[in-house]
Amino acid sequence: MERVTLRATDGAEISARVYAPEGSPAGNVVIGGAMGVRQEFYAPFATWLAVQGWRVTTFDYRGSGESAPASLRGFRADLFDWTRDYEAAIDHAHAALPDAPLHLLGHSLGAQLPGLLSNQAKVSGLLSVAAGSGYWRENAPQLKRVIPWFWFVLVPVATRLCGYFPGRKLRKVGDLPAGVILQWRRWCLHPRYSVGAEGELARAAYARARFPVLALSISDDELMTLQGTRSLVSLYENAPRQIERIAPADVALRRIGHFGPFRSEQETRLWPRMADRLRTLSTPQAA
Repeated sequence: MERVTLRATDGAEISARVYAPEGSPAGNVVIGGAMGVRQEFYAPFATWLAVQGWRVTTFDYRGSGESAPASLRGFRADLFDWTRDYEAAIDHAHAALPDAPLHLLGHSLGAQLPGLLSNQAKVSGLLSVAAGSGYWRENAPQLKRVIPWFWFVLVPVATRLCGYFPGRKLRKVGDLPAGVILQWRRWCLHPRYSVGAEGELARAAYARARFPVLALSISDDELMTLQGTRSLVSLYENAPRQIERIAPADVALRRIGHFGPFRSEQETRLWPRMADRLRTLSTPQAA
């Protein structure tokens, strides 16, 4: 594993890690992480995937993980900035292997932002894992019961008091720049999520995506529902797209959940299935 520093188009420095295989790579995989999840969480999976022959890149969005400043108070960043960070990771990976496939593996938020990328032409496909639109009425039942308090009370009050969202102290999501959490709030309160909150420019950006989208929907996901996944996938309106439902019993487990797909116990269970889907991702899927 090699640690690298990427530079986004606006000059922001982004911390990333590259996991290279021993032989000639089968292609690139850029892992886009979930909201508030550090790239370190994906290290075991990225290491394993490199052993399977892929050149894997992980990164921390600005203001999070190893890309965070000493204090987030007053730190300026929003989800459009995080999209630029994603673009920087894609550009770096593409430059290393310009003639090889470049797949995105998006976990939750990491499967939502690719619709806004300006360098979509470099992407060969998107494997979405445990991702949905985020619209609060399509959240899983246990989350939907408490999410109004989160969005209408906790987020605005805590963010105003602290100058950022202190998620680590609150044990909610993680520490996030104010611009990120407040924009994400707008998205999650709109039935059409990012496209509804941001308008025609966002809709047109998703519509430009032509890379295949395969969404793995986890049946016991405590955050995302199948309807939420359908809503997200529908935003990629002109892309070949497919949803595959996975239950714990399919991989001989009692539970997977929202974060389970990337835990080490999946090495002989779900990870081989995910690697197989990456190998076939460029093959057009049914809408």
